[in-house]
Amino acid sequence: MLFNSSQLEKFRQDTPGVQERIHFNNAGAALPPEPVLQAILSHLAMEARIGGYEAAIAARREVAGFYKAVGRLLNAPSRNISFATSATEAYTKALSSISFKPGDVILATEDDYVSNQIAFLQLQKRAGIRLFRTKSRPEGGFDPASMEKIIRKHRPKLVAVTHIPTNSGLVQDAEVAGQLCRQHGCLYLLDACQSAGQMPLDVTRLHCDFLSGTFRKFLRGPRGAGFLYVSDRVLKKELAPLFLDLHSADWTGADSYSPRKDARRFESWERSYALLLGSKAAAEYALKAGLDAIRERTFRLAASLRGQLSEIPHTQVLDRGKSLCGIVSLHIDNWKPLPLKMALEQKGINASIAGHNSAVIDFDKKGVEWALRLSPHYYNTEEEVNTVAERLKEVLEKQA
Repeated sequence: MLFNSSQLEKFRQDTPGVQERIHFNNAGAALPPEPVLQAILSHLAMEARIGGYEAAIAARREVAGFYKAVGRLLNAPSRNISFATSATEAYTKALSSISFKPGDVILATEDDYVSNQIAFLQLQKRAGIRLFRTKSRPEGGFDPASMEKIIRKHRPKLVAVTHIPTNSGLVQDAEVAGQLCRQHGCLYLLDACQSAGQMPLDVTRLHCDFLSGTFRKFLRGPRGAGFLYVSDRVLKKELAPLFLDLHSADWTGADSYSPRKDARRFESWERSYALLLGSKAAAEYALKAGLDAIRERTFRLAASLRGQLSEIPHTQVLDRGKSLCGIVSLHIDNWKPLPLKMALEQKGINASIAGHNSAVIDFDKKGVEWALRLSPHYYNTEEEVNTVAERLKEVLEKQA
């Protein structure tokens, strides 16, 4: 399924930022559409008129709609959805709910997100867990045979996979990992920070116990907002984050408390209702556009860009994997990353840089210290793809 010209024009009319520049930093923070902006501003205006607490009560039906909208994104009931201030907060709350003991095993991949890798290493230091990483296939992505071998041998308490790493276009086989976890009884935590809003996600097919995501990236929502899916299996096990509050639990007696029964036990009482409602609008906008069509167009634009960049001399396209998404990563010989990014900005192009410390294992394998990351989205155009390739070539030729 492809968007027609009138749909694409509507997406761009809804996105005033496209008049300012070519935004190829959607993997960082996408340009939000007008309905997202209006949802945020409207609630802030109501808070200013009647008060913050009162505005939250007045918007309670809209707030409930957030959980329904995100549930539809993931094919999950609203009771399994919680709001977070970021994907990292959601992810670490999920991690903190698991009672690790010395000797327990976490099995991750070489392409897990940097903040996740740091969290694993902290648990190794503080809780005495053992950390294993699956081997990767030569073409990219974790090797399922390696994952199953480690699961059989070490019986990990948790398997963690980053669906799409922040530094490349790789799409990991999250469904296969979920099937292995379900088969062997492991808890499964999936980081969908870069896949949410870029492609369909179905937790019944992914077989995950937790799925964390953000709104600012491909979902085109506000910064400061994320979400966590929590499975019924986790809820029945009564897992809860390390520190609860008056929203996530009830104080039932002087020396007792009772966590909430639904996924909102992973929330905190204080949150920005304006950002929550902007996130609801972002989820509904993506659902209306259609995730299958979004994936098809985004992947196609990135493939076109990848092909054009690979023809530029001294340019190394770094993306590997049997499935490549809307993130295009490249390294350019004899260039420093910051001057390159600034040169593109001067030509009206938004991009970002992934440094070595964001992907130590992957970049060491590829023999690079940094990567330029270009990430188009469905509201971008084929002409913008061509322009970015042409202007990058101009920058490199001018420096030569």
